[in-house]
Amino acid sequence: MSEPFFFGYGSLVNRRTHVYAEAYAARVTGWRRVWRHTHLRDTAYLSVELVPGAEIEGLIAAVPGGDWRALDERETGYDRHPLVEGLAHAATRPVAAQIYAVPLHRTDEAGQRQPILLSYLDVVVQGFVTEFGEAGAERFFETTRGWEAPILDDRDRPRYPRAQRLTARERGLVDAALRNLGSRVVRG
Repeated sequence: MSEPFFFGYGSLVNRRTHVYAEAYAARVTGWRRVWRHTHLRDTAYLSVELVPGAEIEGLIAAVPGGDWRALDERETGYDRHPLVEGLAHAATRPVAAQIYAVPLHRTDEAGQRQPILLSYLDVVVQGFVTEFGEAGAERFFETTRGWEAPILDDRDRPRYPRAQRLTARERGLVDAALRNLGSRVVRG
């Protein structure tokens, strides 16, 4: 068997945010993206939940030597789960992958809606545009639940530590999608 892989469905789709060189476009069935709210931080987490029949795109990447320490630290607040079935990818060898999800016992779905960081969302959409084109970015918005949370516009002073510079076209895609969703954008 090969080295273990992770399945990234958010910022890990953007290769500019990590050093995992062996990476491939992928798709997983049975999972859906969702914004989660938790007491662990003051902004929303992008997570996944099991939903029969759902399908999301993402990126798989090898974790050299099975050394998960750096990735687990980056993904603090998430638990890793093996993807037992439903993974399709462009790798030419067998892949055993894991996916990160915020466990429900850490969430506060009934309480306050923490904002979604626009600097984070920009990074995610840039990754989807790079890997799957503009249609892939549109599918990201369509296959993610929880857009009722406010969007915190921190573009001028990004709070997300791996923020990236977007092209005018990429920014326009994000802004148009948020308008179409009826999202409330607040200044940060």
